[in-house]
Amino acid sequence: MKFDKAKKALKKYFGYDKFYTTQEKAIKAVLAGKDAFVLMPTGGGKSICYQIPALVLKGTTIVVSPLIALMKDQVDGLKANGIEAEFLNSSLDINQQNEILERLLKGEISILYVSAERLVSSQFFKVLKQIKLNLFAIDEAHCISSWGHDFRPDYTKLSELRMQFPDVPIIALTATADTVTRNDILSQLELDNPEELVDSFDRPNISLTVLPGQKRAQQIKSFLSDKLHQSGIVYCLTRKQTEKLAKNLQQQGLSAASYHAGMSKKDRSRIQRSFVRDKTQVICATIAFGMGIDKSNVRWIIHYNVPKNIEGYYQEIGRAGRDSAPAEALLFYTYADIRMIEQFFIDKSQGNLQLAKLKRIKDYAEGVICRRQILLRYFDEPYDKECGNCDICRNPYKTLDGTKITREVLRAVKKSTFITEDLVSHLLTLSSKVSFAYWYFYLAQLKNLGLIKVNFDNNQHLSLTKKGEEILLKNKKVRLVTLDTFVDRQQDFSKVSKSSKKTKKEAKNYFKNSLFEKLRELRAQLAKENSCPAYIIFNDKTLLEMSNEKPKNKEEMLDISGVGETKWERYGQEFLEVISD
Repeated sequence: MKFDKAKKALKKYFGYDKFYTTQEKAIKAVLAGKDAFVLMPTGGGKSICYQIPALVLKGTTIVVSPLIALMKDQVDGLKANGIEAEFLNSSLDINQQNEILERLLKGEISILYVSAERLVSSQFFKVLKQIKLNLFAIDEAHCISSWGHDFRPDYTKLSELRMQFPDVPIIALTATADTVTRNDILSQLELDNPEELVDSFDRPNISLTVLPGQKRAQQIKSFLSDKLHQSGIVYCLTRKQTEKLAKNLQQQGLSAASYHAGMSKKDRSRIQRSFVRDKTQVICATIAFGMGIDKSNVRWIIHYNVPKNIEGYYQEIGRAGRDSAPAEALLFYTYADIRMIEQFFIDKSQGNLQLAKLKRIKDYAEGVICRRQILLRYFDEPYDKECGNCDICRNPYKTLDGTKITREVLRAVKKSTFITEDLVSHLLTLSSKVSFAYWYFYLAQLKNLGLIKVNFDNNQHLSLTKKGEEILLKNKKVRLVTLDTFVDRQQDFSKVSKSSKKTKKEAKNYFKNSLFEKLRELRAQLAKENSCPAYIIFNDKTLLEMSNEKPKNKEEMLDISGVGETKWERYGQEFLEVISD
């Protein structure tokens, strides 16, 4: 009965006909009063897992969000769908806060966003004990774990929720967490026999490309040549880089701005709002920008430097293509960036762990097999096919029979306990004909192939995976790329860059649609009139579906994915008129 209401709410408020499998399982668990842990990729629809129960169950859902600057955008999106939502944070004056608290006590708010710090304050607990609570939703739950890539001390206090509100279910949600981080989240939150739901990490709509980091500014200019009206983010390691690059792009006639933690709170909020509302096209930012951003029409992400770990990288590229339409992720790689991170960006208290994770992103950047395979295997998700949507799949390396070398490495890992460097040293004693660099390169391939695993929770010791055991037991053949082949490719810019041309052409054609452009113009006009981001009216994928299906009436318009009743009432007729014209 409750789930029937949930399906109706999904259609009424969000305009979608059905849930994804993981969403459905999570919602059913919460509706049954159970705790849940949800791991879904960025853009996979995590928020639906708590927003729908909030609309079905009596009372209020409290959502913990790590970034104050994003709460308003999240709430604006819900209000645009006809949902009673609010946020409480320091950006509101005391009168505004008191007004929201009064509405909360009257039961007039379905979803309330707060920071972790505010939620666990004794004063706020007193308020919450006076109202009917139906759910606590902890977004970006990896922030509670020191194993995670964005640890927030305030999140560690959330364990008090179970003690203070033993009968209120808790749902913890995150987009990127390896096995160690997942277990830590569950332990710290003291979830009660939770439903553990791990969705596929795959985002097949995102094209993956890695390029050598020489002449980056020139390469970015070329990359953006056919993206003049598309939103994107360039992630840089340093504040100085963000400012220099933004200035460079401005000189090229692009609407660009820099964003970093050294700026005033007021300036950061202004720049973020300008980007969210499509007034600024490109943001050049440190990792301070983007967590939880709901902007669905970000079409590309560039990493100017290598990120510190795969978890952070995967979350950051996931900010592109949240509407499931084609998007691109470009990473520039140089060994100099690796050295800079080692020297200036490694937390001394977690040095060995962070260095080990940095080596895995290096392995990814120097990867010679399908990039999607490497990423998904890192998160323990089997993926053995060629994705066809990365630079390696579009321009594969030539391979040689590497079975003998593979078996030699696998036998060594099975026989003794090694970390990567010790294993390479051991292999050198077995065969001095193969140099340190070669052994290291082969070992990286075996990790990327999913045959060897780095155990971050066990001093970074290596172990064989199930697949590695099988290779050793059944003497299966393994194809490897030589280091010389890899180096030759890196030094030949024309070979490396040509693999990205196919994707650029496909992405460009996907959005080359005259009716889509007319609908986009109307959306921009309505967004300006309503003082809200354009994607809150309708996202790109919904506009593309309208331009292809060409609905003629209300019934057909409501069949378009992303058109709910509230949005039909507010905007539907105007879009129908443009389609009709």
